Amino acid sequence: MAIPENLTELRADPVTASWGDREVMLYALGIGMGEDPLNETELAFVNEGWITPREPALRVVPTFASVATWEARPPALDLNRVMVVDAQRDITFHKPLPVSATVTAASRWVGAWDKGDKGAILVRETEVTDQSGEPLYTLQGTTFARGDGNFGGPATGQPETPAVPERSPGMSVDIPVRPGQALLYRLSGDRNPLHSDPEFAARAGFKAPILHGMCTYGITCRAVLQTFADWDPAAIRRHAARFSAPVYPGETITVDLWREGRTVRFQGRIAKRGVICVSNGVTELA
Repeated sequence: MAIPENLTELRADPVTASWGDREVMLYALGIGMGEDPLNETELAFVNEGWITPREPALRVVPTFASVATWEARPPALDLNRVMVVDAQRDITFHKPLPVSATVTAASRWVGAWDKGDKGAILVRETEVTDQSGEPLYTLQGTTFARGDGNFGGPATGQPETPAVPERSPGMSVDIPVRPGQALLYRLSGDRNPLHSDPEFAARAGFKAPILHGMCTYGITCRAVLQTFADWDPAAIRRHAARFSAPVYPGETITVDLWREGRTVRFQGRIAKRGVICVSNGVTELA
């Protein structure tokens, strides 16, 4: 059976992961930052600031956490890989991410939910601690295995964030996606050919390679940073979203935002196609 009954009992050994400024800057470039070489605000995430020293010298996009411990995963399952897509991400930040670090990451399966002919929803959780043993961030990732439904598990009850308000957004931000952006973003860890190989993408049912859901996730974090966080990574304590439709490189993502006290609700949409690509978005601010 691809999804065993004792799924939540499966454990993988904790892994050690390290990163430095190269990985931090590569991720920021991968989510489209630094397009304007004179935009000093975004340059703070992709350039160390040689002429005018900064403290810190480099800022870290909070959602870098989504790739920083890429190697940390619970035991692998025998899934139909062609039909697997990322579905949701929810990261809680216990402290701001440092520019360089060595951390320990422990992953486990939280559960699996059976959607019948539509597939299966699998949720995993990764706890990351710094060298002193203090929590750095907690990552919860959801996978949609479209070819692995009807395994006999529960149909409802998986972790979800609430939908955005029905009223008009308080603010909207347009963020273009470069045609080659998926090819750059994949260098941060996710080498799934769905995002780079036209033939593989066609076998999976897409007209072209699609943008990583996690890249879209980072783009929505950019939108919150530039609107309600004053470009301060420490202002973001949690960032969660569901990936509801594919994004193709070359499109423009419009991020709609609703401010509710220290909480920001958001969604992403492709206006030209009239589709919501990111839904149920929530950011908790410090």
